[in-house]
Amino acid sequence: MEPQAPITITIVGGGTAGWMTAAALGRFLGKQASITLVESDDIGTVGVGEATIPHIKIFNDALGIDEAEFVAATGATYKLGIAFEGWGAPDDAYVHAFGQVGRGIGLLPFHQFWLRGRNLGVAKPLGHYILNTIVLAGNRFAHVEREPGNPLPPIPYAFHFDAGLYARFLRGFAERHGVTRVEGKIVAVSRDPSNGDIAALTLADGTQVGGHLFIDCSGFRGLLIEQELEAGFEDWTRWLPCDRACAVPSESTDPLTPYTRAMAHPAGWQWRIPLQHRTGNGIVYSSAFLDDQRAADRLVANLDGRPLADPRTLRFTTGRRARAWVRNVVAIGLSAGFIEPLESTSIHLIQTAINRLLELVPRWPIHAGARDDYNARTAREMEAVRDFIILHYHANGRTGEPFWDGLRTMPIPDSLAHRIELFRSDAAIFPGNDELFDQRGWVQVLIGQGVVPERYHPIADELPESELRRFLDLTEQAYVQDASRIPDHRAYVQKFAPMRREEETA
Repeated sequence: MEPQAPITITIVGGGTAGWMTAAALGRFLGKQASITLVESDDIGTVGVGEATIPHIKIFNDALGIDEAEFVAATGATYKLGIAFEGWGAPDDAYVHAFGQVGRGIGLLPFHQFWLRGRNLGVAKPLGHYILNTIVLAGNRFAHVEREPGNPLPPIPYAFHFDAGLYARFLRGFAERHGVTRVEGKIVAVSRDPSNGDIAALTLADGTQVGGHLFIDCSGFRGLLIEQELEAGFEDWTRWLPCDRACAVPSESTDPLTPYTRAMAHPAGWQWRIPLQHRTGNGIVYSSAFLDDQRAADRLVANLDGRPLADPRTLRFTTGRRARAWVRNVVAIGLSAGFIEPLESTSIHLIQTAINRLLELVPRWPIHAGARDDYNARTAREMEAVRDFIILHYHANGRTGEPFWDGLRTMPIPDSLAHRIELFRSDAAIFPGNDELFDQRGWVQVLIGQGVVPERYHPIADELPESELRRFLDLTEQAYVQDASRIPDHRAYVQKFAPMRREEETA
């Protein structure tokens, strides 16, 4: 068989999505593809996400990125989970931590034994039995290596980082791996009259950029996938009504928390993301309940440090493209859809889209069946994430506030309603193998927001009560002792990979 000629791939747009895609394709396709990224300095990027989940480490490691170099270049800090404040009720708080929840016994997960202990009045709040929750409560972090046979769980982590600096870091990486960047604003799109595919892009200076495959990373506007190919959009605002975000950076303050904060307010929620050189802050809200100026004022009034810029407002619609791949265009990032940043999933969805793409490319042409499968898997993934985000809003305990009262009583997707009911009745939760959030995440959020099962699995009764008490006590003690040996988060970051001064002023 004759070797296939290199496929020509053109990426439209830079930012996080564009440069993550370029870096991965450049690293893994090598000489099998010619890759060009078109972006304009005159068009700003949204800067998707400053908080991530542990899968980002898999992405960076696969590219061969040195973690210390990455942390220093992006002002990164570490993240062990998300603290949700005021979601169950205005004064309540819980943590959705990464990693293991307690320790299961036999076939039963830990939460079944915890529920029995709760019924007996001998169990503490669930977070007392989650190592990452205990570690982050003390503002600690370190890379912890476990010796073989050590019964203690790992400490999985993600990062907080400057999205703009991450894109710049990946641009350098991608260009070293053969990706060509073309500066220019796209003013026209040419179609192949024989099949309707995109044939070329025309830039403002007259330059034409062609390609076999085009990847649309142009953000919400979906320059190719929507404006040109009319892929369609599935609107989810009936379940996720927040349609605005306002963001502002502020001075870094102590302590340097190894977690994201998500603080509920009467018309939405506020995030706080600590980086080495600043703190990222934002407020997510529904414009039906809060106007833009009042939202900006509320955000600025609730900062820990001095603001470093004027607040910036962003409008969005939650939902997904009806098809993420149409003809020879694949949408990745915001052009494929948007689920608000509550669980830090935006960058992960970019990552998984790249993974799916690499399963098919550089083979060319791509058959219609493969595109259909790509679209179906993309839809399933986004819908599963959507349901998890809706859960936070629907299971709220903030009574007497119109925004939250409406969310608590609204009809929800059947898939989510079934999952909640199964957990409420039998403490059972069965996410699919390809879902992002597994049993551990669902259990923490459901229980954290007051969805407590009516009963637990009867096998948990086989453990004598005295042994159950001892099991719970020893689990907590082992995790507390382990956490006490871990150093302060800021001190560890400053020793491991302090941010370079030239990055701080970039």
